[in-house]
Amino acid sequence: MSEFRMPSLGADMESGRLVEWLKSPGSEVERGDIIAVVDTQKGAIEIEVFEDGVLEEILAEPGEEIPVGRTLAYIRAPGEPRREQRVAEKPKPESEAETPHTPATAKPTPSATAYPPSIPGVHMTPAARRLTAEHQVDPSTLKAGPDGVIGLSEVQAAIGAAPTPLEARPKPKARGIDPGEMRRAIAAAMMRANREIPHYYVTSTIDMTPMMNWLAARNAERAIEDRLLYAAPLLRAVALSFAKFPDLNGTFENGAFVPADRVNIGMAIAVRGCGLITPAILDADRHDIDTLMTKLNDLVKRARGGGLRSSELSMGTATLTNLGDRTADGLMPIIFPPQVAIVGCGQISERPWIVEGEVVARQLMEITFAGDHRASDGRRGAQFLSHLASLLGKPEGL
Repeated sequence: MSEFRMPSLGADMESGRLVEWLKSPGSEVERGDIIAVVDTQKGAIEIEVFEDGVLEEILAEPGEEIPVGRTLAYIRAPGEPRREQRVAEKPKPESEAETPHTPATAKPTPSATAYPPSIPGVHMTPAARRLTAEHQVDPSTLKAGPDGVIGLSEVQAAIGAAPTPLEARPKPKARGIDPGEMRRAIAAAMMRANREIPHYYVTSTIDMTPMMNWLAARNAERAIEDRLLYAAPLLRAVALSFAKFPDLNGTFENGAFVPADRVNIGMAIAVRGCGLITPAILDADRHDIDTLMTKLNDLVKRARGGGLRSSELSMGTATLTNLGDRTADGLMPIIFPPQVAIVGCGQISERPWIVEGEVVARQLMEITFAGDHRASDGRRGAQFLSHLASLLGKPEGL
């Protein structure tokens, strides 16, 4: 039996409000299924499950503010006995066996402040226990549903109310991003980063002309809607570079660097009026440029319109922030904790450059690598940039 906990969806998150459950107790779940929606300072986030099994018990109700790490539900693995079966099979302590039974006259009356326990051998959901207490229903008179669980429907039937199936209940409307709340969240994360992370910075000017020419040739053969933006090959090159330098790809936790076993690149995405949000493209080093372009478009759309997944906000291993056209030549990015590295790219601009002894016009980009001195040093960051430049200089190899 595993615990499904409120995930941390960023260094700035302390709690989230449960909006709704998308699965009910007794439902089978598979890795990657969305089973709940949580409202945070970044908007409504879809929460995934990372294992196969059965949603055994729900411990939180919609509308509750849940701290990070608190158990939301229990998930039973395939073939594992139910929780109440294991409790029933567990031998009673000797002291408990010797305890005399409480006389019937001493049986407490249910109240709204003392929820009745589950009936021996039959599980009752928290919502059902609450409703039972509020209406002073004797739990021993209730019968379990088809799934062996006493839920709201069974209690409502006992008190004469018409049961409402889960799928027919009105779903709470997930609110959009609150600009003020998101600004406060960003400020909290950046204050923590500046306070705790000893940053170092290394910068290189990289000739992007080969990549831009290659991209123009590729796009000339495509329909307008299928054309690539330079962000896609740039992301591919950055992801491959982090795969090459695993000592820069990971997190700093409990006083030590923890290398990641995947390359999940967080993408800094501007949300109008709110600032930046950094959901990750998972396994970015394993996707080709066309796939990355599709994933990037989808991620931007969902980041600005809602619908991000918990894995995209909690599993990033490094971050790429790209200012884009008509902005600035460079920036000094701040690492997103607990990560240990971020790559910041300025705009691509045509400037004079020396090629084979001659001054020519080239398309140049200032790329800055920010690292955490607790995990690496400036020389390692410089080696990362050198490798990145070599990949961008031969885009046909990406």
